[in-house]
Amino acid sequence: MAIVTQSTSQISPANERVYHQSNLLGEWKGNWAGNNQAVGFKVVNIRGTRAQVEYTHNGHTERGFGKVDGATISFGSVTIGTKNGKNAALVFSAGGGQASASLEKQAPPASESRLIGSWGGYSADNNKSASFRVVSITGNEALVTTTIDGITRQGTGIVYKNVVMFGQTQISTDDGKNGKVIFQVGTKSFQVPVTKLPPSDTSSSVDRTA
Repeated sequence: MAIVTQSTSQISPANERVYHQSNLLGEWKGNWAGNNQAVGFKVVNIRGTRAQVEYTHNGHTERGFGKVDGATISFGSVTIGTKNGKNAALVFSAGGGQASASLEKQAPPASESRLIGSWGGYSADNNKSASFRVVSITGNEALVTTTIDGITRQGTGIVYKNVVMFGQTQISTDDGKNGKVIFQVGTKSFQVPVTKLPPSDTSSSVDRTA
């Protein structure tokens, strides 16, 4: 399982491949189809079959935990689902009545761009080094390259706020200059403090794969 901090998500790689559950993460806003009243739904994180959510309607916000079922999240009388991570359908069903709303994903905070770049560091506590390169971020996906214990991997990671998760490894930063990489080797987890490296000439170093 991925090593996560309190504010990050823990999405099963198998579920992500099938349902793209990371598409649900973030803040959604829209209007009910019937009365055009504003409605909002925020998915803070997903951990297995539980999602921490905030549901805003009629001027007040309910916070709690919803149930994750495939590509949908149910919270009380409402269920939200999205296919593309940009538009979502919200359905309210109670007492035989039903209402629906169309929601749009709100733009992610600018802080995500702080993750872009090359990071590296070493921990004297566990004698581990780590490097994590975030090449680009598109929506909630990041093109990354990691080197842990001398093994380099590249692929697509999941982005949420100030965290990128990739396989058994994640990086987080609060200020865009200093951060930490947490990774798992076997049954043990390790943490390495990292700093953003100065930008270099990327004209020949960017590995562009189809």
